[in-house]
Amino acid sequence: MTLQSPSVMAPPAPRTLEQMRLPMVMMRDILLKTLFRQNIEFVSDLARAICLPVPVTQELIDLARGQKLVEATGTLHANSGGEMGYQLTDSGKARALDALSQSEYYGPMPVPLEVYQEQVQRQSIKNIQITREQLTGAMGHLILPNSLLDHLGPAVSSGRSILMYGPPGNGKSSISNGIRDALGDRIYVPRAVEYSGQVITVYDPIVHSAAEAMQDDPTSLRRSSGRFDTRYVLCDRPTVVTGGELSLSMLDLVYNPTARTYQAPLQLKSTGGVFIVDDLGRQAEPPQALINRWIVPLEEGRDILALQSGEKFEVPFDTLVVFSTNFHPNEIFDKAALRRIFFKIKIDGPSQEDFLKIFAMVARKKKMPLDERTLVYLMKEKYPTIDNVYANYQPVFLIEQMIAICEFEGIPYQMSPELIERAWANMFVRDEAIVH
Repeated sequence: MTLQSPSVMAPPAPRTLEQMRLPMVMMRDILLKTLFRQNIEFVSDLARAICLPVPVTQELIDLARGQKLVEATGTLHANSGGEMGYQLTDSGKARALDALSQSEYYGPMPVPLEVYQEQVQRQSIKNIQITREQLTGAMGHLILPNSLLDHLGPAVSSGRSILMYGPPGNGKSSISNGIRDALGDRIYVPRAVEYSGQVITVYDPIVHSAAEAMQDDPTSLRRSSGRFDTRYVLCDRPTVVTGGELSLSMLDLVYNPTARTYQAPLQLKSTGGVFIVDDLGRQAEPPQALINRWIVPLEEGRDILALQSGEKFEVPFDTLVVFSTNFHPNEIFDKAALRRIFFKIKIDGPSQEDFLKIFAMVARKKKMPLDERTLVYLMKEKYPTIDNVYANYQPVFLIEQMIAICEFEGIPYQMSPELIERAWANMFVRDEAIVH
């Protein structure tokens, strides 16, 4: 289900080289490297490769021609819409190779960091207002108490940090995904940003889900892509999900010594979206250390990154951070850290009434016929043995166990006290000594 938020203002396409706000030598070298690596001949193809409007690309070509690095091929090709062809001169090839030895980056022109910061403000996660209907719609597949939505709604709308805690198996991960789905709109993600002459790639097809782009006829007078800067990709608001594998090093710039380029860390890729830290407390680093790393970003809306040279610089931190843990917060954080997490929401197991609703919903979905005698047996005989503590994962577990038994025995899907006994035995491990 896609929910509409106010449309995000698109980044305007640059009209001149001066409007690019990038070092002229950097732009020229990226042009030369792209010509060299991709063997492109025509301006319209080159404009697509470096993600600039044709007039700005032509301006860059003319600059390189003036420096005797690019030359016209002197022929107009019929199949190119009458476009003049261009190629690198020997000096241009030498300069391209020299530039590649300094950085392998070529293709889309990066966006200056300060220009990207302006776009972050236009599409901030804090600009989104989530209604109860939107949140309920995004989590319609979950059976949640109204009191939980009472706490969750303001937390999501604030765009601030959220800590969800409680016993395992009660849907903290599903709720995190529901928060992501409730956002619903799209933002513009830069393919790469530039800081201090360094290129940092941001767009990542694994993290970012791109909307379908409109392809233009390069010879057409009416070009739709001119409506926004194509150095950005229109994407759904991003979601980064990490678990026990999260380490502090993942929150630093990633430097590729071979290509001599940087890749944005996870939290920068999630700008404008959601960063979910699942299973907090299962990472190699203690939770307190992870939270300490987030203190400045969470409080001030900015993060500090460092280049290989040691130079530190600020990047925007515009992310809804959702921490999820099975531990009690007091066990893993000090009071100062807890104070910095804006919303703390306990996710408890369901009531008996909600448990039965979930059980019926899962049975219907799995095409398992309900049996009243079996449900009475489950409620009266089995749950008292665990002090009537219900969890959201249990209906799925029990029903899938009974389905597996029915398929093995070659009988129609059915539930019975006998099948519940066999399923229950797999849900818990009996506490007993193992003789070695």
